[in-house]
Amino acid sequence: MKDLGVEAKREAPAAARNVVPIGDVLEGWLPDAGLVLETASGTGQHALAFAARFPHLEWQPSDPDPAALASIGAWREEAGSPSNLRAPLRIDASARDWPIDAADAVLSINMAHISPWKATLGLLDAAARILPVGAPLIFYGPWLADDVETAPSNLDFDASLKSRDSRWGLRRVEDLEKVAHKRGLRLVDRRAMPANNMMLKLLVSDPI
Repeated sequence: MKDLGVEAKREAPAAARNVVPIGDVLEGWLPDAGLVLETASGTGQHALAFAARFPHLEWQPSDPDPAALASIGAWREEAGSPSNLRAPLRIDASARDWPIDAADAVLSINMAHISPWKATLGLLDAAARILPVGAPLIFYGPWLADDVETAPSNLDFDASLKSRDSRWGLRRVEDLEKVAHKRGLRLVDRRAMPANNMMLKLLVSDPI
């Protein structure tokens, strides 16, 4: 008889490589307590690792893809369903209605460039609704920025993404900053990360 949990569980080599550097930055960016909503959780490797690394926080993984939700559930079950790691939610970032009303931080890893821009806009809208003033919305991924020379590998990656789906592609920090500002969020920190990635920290500054 097949072990359905093992069959459902996915692994992403990139997640295994970047989980520690991302966690090192999150050490200084996440709140001391509360609920962290992770969007586009993918395989579930990050959610499991961060729930273990930050036991003082409750972790809510999510994804729009049923296969990803199954993988997240499989990782969670294999780990004994940690008390601070919730069962995953199905969330389409571009949708108006989300099945969660409040959080103390929102984390988005490698979503903006492999989804339509409207998904990032939807994430910003949701963050403005569910986060309290002063709470962080954190992005990780291969962002472009006017003051940072773009690595050739990122240019190639951008072209590859757009060839797969014209709505995909690397996003500009400056574009994110503009649309975030309109929603009451401001960019307060940016960190260079391995493999030409960045982490961005936005804070909710005004009630929406």
